[in-house]
Amino acid sequence: MAGTASEATQTARLFIGLWPDPAMRDALAAWGEQWQWNAGAKRVRAERLHLTLHFLGDVPRTLLPALKPALEVPVAPFSLSLGRAAVWRGGIAVLEPDRVPPRLRHLRDALGEALRGLALPTETRPYRPHLTLARRASPALPPAQGPQLRWPVRGYALVESRPTAGYEVLQAYP
Repeated sequence: MAGTASEATQTARLFIGLWPDPAMRDALAAWGEQWQWNAGAKRVRAERLHLTLHFLGDVPRTLLPALKPALEVPVAPFSLSLGRAAVWRGGIAVLEPDRVPPRLRHLRDALGEALRGLALPTETRPYRPHLTLARRASPALPPAQGPQLRWPVRGYALVESRPTAGYEVLQAYP
């Protein structure tokens, strides 16, 4: 059963993610243009491209004042090498890192500790970092060569997903 409009405004659908700068976003979008997309593929718009660290789901807005400072964890800069394209089961087209840098794992773990400290749940499945490029993408074909993009990561963001208005960065953590 769907909640009322009043309930919807009392919660925020949140995630924590790596948010590419405009140059990286443009490079990711340009590489996405090289795919052979099937007619039914629902591509992710360039301004929505990101790499999720933690999906929080619907969180009461009353927690935002405590959540924002609690998520401020140290970030050791690192580079994320993106080069593996795939279409996952369920038709999700993704771009994955060639390897998962230890600093990415450390950042995700530190954020998980902060979330648990606020009694917010964290994902229990193994972490598989990726950027979603499209849904309903079977049988799309990626370019023969991966993009070999190097994403210099210096921070992350707390983002709200709004069904009709897209994503809004609520807090950027440099």
